[in-house]
Amino acid sequence: MSPGRLSDAERLAWLRLARAETVGPVAFQHLIGRFGSASKALSALPDLARRAGRATTPAIPSIDEAQAEMADGQDLGAALLCVGEPAYPPALATIDPPPPVIWALGDPAWLQRKAVGVVGARIASAAGCRFARGLASELGQAGLVIASGLARGIDGAAHEGALPTGTVAVLGGGVADIYPPEHASLHRQIAERGCIVSESAARRRAQATDFPRRNRLISGLSLAVVVVEAELKSGSLITARLAAEQGREVLAVPGSPLDPRARGCNDLIRQGAAVCEGAEDVLRAIEHIRGFGAPTGPTYMPDPEEPPAELLARVHDLLSPTPVHVDELARQVGAPAGQVFAALVELSLAGRAEITGGSMAARA
Repeated sequence: MSPGRLSDAERLAWLRLARAETVGPVAFQHLIGRFGSASKALSALPDLARRAGRATTPAIPSIDEAQAEMADGQDLGAALLCVGEPAYPPALATIDPPPPVIWALGDPAWLQRKAVGVVGARIASAAGCRFARGLASELGQAGLVIASGLARGIDGAAHEGALPTGTVAVLGGGVADIYPPEHASLHRQIAERGCIVSESAARRRAQATDFPRRNRLISGLSLAVVVVEAELKSGSLITARLAAEQGREVLAVPGSPLDPRARGCNDLIRQGAAVCEGAEDVLRAIEHIRGFGAPTGPTYMPDPEEPPAELLARVHDLLSPTPVHVDELARQVGAPAGQVFAALVELSLAGRAEITGGSMAARA
């Protein structure tokens, strides 16, 4: 998806399509490829959803609403970055699928540089925070940007350690949503000396469902993710899993088996994560990485012909709560994978299917 520099009108349409109800990153990517532009995709969206069985038109932000979001972000000094444009982070563009739009508050040039994610427990030990702060400082001095989530504990310590050399904070809410409140000063310093990014509108307050998306961005921006203290059901382990799925290196700091905050890290190491005892381990893990190419997942070429109504019904009947690969669906219905994928996108627009990971689908 390489649109180059978008016109102002197409940029507005790009934002409206990205914010449309039931249009996630997978559907967005497919619709742009199928119709050639966000403007044309917006025009087709109501009919596509209706064909797939939706009784009402999906909610699409009006031009005025999209212009208001643009103006709000610009008033804060933030920039809207669209996937495929030159300013969009190159590492993030390689995940499958990339976020269609992100807001960046601060200097977006930091997003062009090689980064390492450092994440961990919110209720962290003093020793864990000291380690994260020192690790971030040393990696920064080695020329790497540190990405984290501006949360309490390990995230905040990592940002503090990397402030002099460059850090990126990825938020669940908008770039102006300061959480936790005690990080207001740190938020301001990162905006002045680094960069704050988010998929959400600039002033949107974070919801619980936003944090997995935030974690996906942290790993997507990074060459490697280091986990410093994490319990077994920690959000940091979600970031580690996403990093592995995206082809990033995963490292974990080992800890005492008597400390619940070490169990998640120790479990990651048992599963194959590299041990991190200092910056040298991280530098060694990423020394072979020169960058990321295009996503390695399957590409289903958009079919200019809409999938037949009977194919929509047959594909939907094969779906269950258990995700199944698009290629398996294509085999069972005896249709080209590209046409089956188009059917899945239309079903997702109607709220009747969910596409995950770019190539897996389940009944919504």
